Amino acid sequence: MKKFDVAVIGGGMVGAAVALGWAQQGRRVALVEGVPAAPFAKEQPMDVRISAISQNSVALLASLGAWDAIKAMRVCPYRGLETWEQPHCRTRFHSDDLGLSELGFMVENRVIQLGLWEQFAPLQASGHLSVYCPDTLTRMAMNAQSDGRELYLDSGEVISAQWVIGADGANSRVRAAAGIGVTAWDYRQDCMLINVETAEPQQDITWQQFFPSGPRSLLPLSGHQASLVWYDSPSRIRQLSNMTAHQLGDEIMTHFPAEVGEVTVLNHGSFPLTRRHAQSYVKNRCVLVGDSAHTINPLAGQGVNLGFKDVAVLLEQTQGLHELTQSALLSYERRRRPDNLLMQSGMDFFYKTFSNSLPPLKFARNAMLKVAEHSGPIKKNLLRYALGL
Repeated sequence: MKKFDVAVIGGGMVGAAVALGWAQQGRRVALVEGVPAAPFAKEQPMDVRISAISQNSVALLASLGAWDAIKAMRVCPYRGLETWEQPHCRTRFHSDDLGLSELGFMVENRVIQLGLWEQFAPLQASGHLSVYCPDTLTRMAMNAQSDGRELYLDSGEVISAQWVIGADGANSRVRAAAGIGVTAWDYRQDCMLINVETAEPQQDITWQQFFPSGPRSLLPLSGHQASLVWYDSPSRIRQLSNMTAHQLGDEIMTHFPAEVGEVTVLNHGSFPLTRRHAQSYVKNRCVLVGDSAHTINPLAGQGVNLGFKDVAVLLEQTQGLHELTQSALLSYERRRRPDNLLMQSGMDFFYKTFSNSLPPLKFARNAMLKVAEHSGPIKKNLLRYALGL
């Protein structure tokens, strides 16, 4: 049986970053991932899963040696952000407000994952990282001799690890095996992601308009492309998903703000919105990160950035330690849990506030947006928090 300091279950963006960071610290790391990422080619169509990567996330990816590889594939910087309900009551943010060259980057999730995986080879050669892919976790058992965990994989392989990291998503098997409960509720909304070709080259602004049925957003992509985000009831999203590309394009022209311009639908996907928060992040030799620990309303695109903040704190708490300790990992939970909860609650506040059509509340929220536009230092601090600075 092969023995490791840590086994990371899930090799997506967050799991790959954890595995890479700890292997670079000199730890013996096993990474288990069920689906190998397809190689990148510039002629490939863009994926519908796009993330708005913050400056903090860029800094983490750069420290892991992955950012240059990601930039060499496909990224789109954005410098402006606008949000409104009524067109005359807008709040605008710009990178110049903070003296930054950009607020962040729009990047396909798969591109981020590939950029991280490209850094694996030297660590595999040195024996610090072992990748089990394609493979999945079937069950775990306690190792009575080492106080660690024995992991049984679908391939028949059995490995042992002192700690197991759950980076396996919202329906985490690691979380369930560790006996960690979740606090969760359904927003009763779905989110539709639509990749479109635009009539004009994209500006460097991402925007969002609020409607009673949910916000509609544009994420700029390279060249004549953009990702549109449409929040609505599950029945409405099902209806839109069953339309032809031409019919969906007509719906976009009718129901999106005029800023979108003329578009041609390329592809689309959808998913339900659910909030989850694990009741603990560390239990029974298991540690949760990213979506395994918390999912958030994607209103501000902060999901992956919160996951990368989890990774940054984990690496910081364990840097220089000979072995991973319960104390260090509990310190990770104490640092990250309040911040994740605050961001979840903030997104819930905006969601509930802007989904209510009562006239007094509608007047109040538009007044709030108008005041926020001219709030000076408060506006800058809001932007800093949203960017994770």
